[in-house]
Amino acid sequence: MMSSVLFLAQVQPVPSPAPAKIDPPALDAVWPILIVLAAACVGVLFEAFLPRHQRWPAQVALSLLALAGAGVALATYLSDAPEAGEMAMFNTLAVDRPALFLWGTLLALSVGAVLLIADRSVEPGGAFVATAAIRPGTVQDRAQVTATGMQTEVFPLTLFALGGMMIFCAANDLLTMFIALEVLSLPLYLMCGLARRRRLLSQEAAVKYFLLGAFASAFFLYGVALLYGYAGSVRLADISAAAAGTDRSDTLLFAGMGLLVVGLLFKASVGPFHTWTPDVYQGAPTPVTAFMAACTKVAAFGGILRVLQVAFESTQWEWRGVLWGVAIASMVIGAILGLTQTDVKRMIAYSSVAHAGFLLIGAIALTDRGLSGTLFYLLTYGFTTLAAFGVISLVRDSSGEATHLSQWAGLAKRSPLVAGVFTFLLLALAGIPLTSGFVGKFVVFEAAIDDGMAPLVVIALVASAVAAFFYLRVIVLMYFSEPAADGPTVTVPGAFTTAAITLGVLVTLLLGILPSFALDWAAGGAFAIR
Repeated sequence: MMSSVLFLAQVQPVPSPAPAKIDPPALDAVWPILIVLAAACVGVLFEAFLPRHQRWPAQVALSLLALAGAGVALATYLSDAPEAGEMAMFNTLAVDRPALFLWGTLLALSVGAVLLIADRSVEPGGAFVATAAIRPGTVQDRAQVTATGMQTEVFPLTLFALGGMMIFCAANDLLTMFIALEVLSLPLYLMCGLARRRRLLSQEAAVKYFLLGAFASAFFLYGVALLYGYAGSVRLADISAAAAGTDRSDTLLFAGMGLLVVGLLFKASVGPFHTWTPDVYQGAPTPVTAFMAACTKVAAFGGILRVLQVAFESTQWEWRGVLWGVAIASMVIGAILGLTQTDVKRMIAYSSVAHAGFLLIGAIALTDRGLSGTLFYLLTYGFTTLAAFGVISLVRDSSGEATHLSQWAGLAKRSPLVAGVFTFLLLALAGIPLTSGFVGKFVVFEAAIDDGMAPLVVIALVASAVAAFFYLRVIVLMYFSEPAADGPTVTVPGAFTTAAITLGVLVTLLLGILPSFALDWAAGGAFAIR
């Protein structure tokens, strides 16, 4: 008995394994996201409890205040943000310098987008239908074209989409990225079908976007499942570690990566995964088109950059050639099919496909200069495109926006100011010097050449020259053609649309002349890996 007691006394308890270290939520780093999402929830409460006539001013004020508050929170955090970045929300978000740049870009672009959405002077009552539940083509639907109300739910939907975009480009694991993808996509599906005029075309665009978006989400999620089977984790750093040093078969790795990247390329409207882009850009309300064209591309390429540089950098020799082909296809599709378009919004849609190819060149570079160049390009392209769609909303006839190219003939004689502004924006999209578009292309192409991709840059230059033709065609049409007697008129914009267009034009001009500030900020650091 005594020996048993002595034996038990000598037995040392087996120490329990130390729990994995999980960083605290770090709320100071994610206040911009929290402010945007909280304002979106408050906007939903406004829709439930405020009288209908009070909703529009309340939602506009709330949205602009939320964006301003998020911007102040971002600027406050930037003053003492760690150079190497930090993990937040239990390591699900990587708040590093690229993420902060993308957040600032998204917030700034969203200000212009919300101003376009809120405007009720260009289209009496606003660009959005007064009651979305009414079936298109009915007597009630025809009557509500002249109604002064609008579906103010678009404001919280815009904020929810913006919050999803901010989470998407900072996600540190693929599961968080997928949830953010759905949060940003579902509001856009709804908003695309809320046009006041051409309801059937708008609802067709929403259905196409929803169906193709569901397919893209399925590709993305299946890729996440395969990568989890390969690495045993959905965190980007763990996938990178498994890809760099393991004896497992690479079948799951590259199959999962391929499916994952297809989902990302769809969201970024990179050809040949662009099939939704022209129809949705044409059918959606123009303010929503501007929001998608500017902000969704920023978020999508933010996610692409993070995935390629954090999770798959060690395997670049296996997939880089494939993305070369995708970039070439996107540039060729955008440049050539853009030549055949007779609708201005569809032309800008194919222009976005070509620009997605240029952006993909910077993403493939996988260098610090490629990262900073791509971030700067996203900033420049976003503001130029936002202002361009603002101008498109001003040219109208009795049926609404006049987007057919023939209706833009002689526009300079009807409104020299609008024609001059649109000409400047088209030249920026073409990459003419003294515009932000030229500087954006220059820094991306320079980074690609430094990384040994000179042949790809040559193809990009040829595609740029081809794409410049359909920009110049519109300019020639506006200045050197006679306007039709019954042609469209140019609506005098209200304060909101004027502010949005002015913001886009000033940024396009400023970044073309003095780009150093934005370039220095974009080059401020690399992705945090943990």
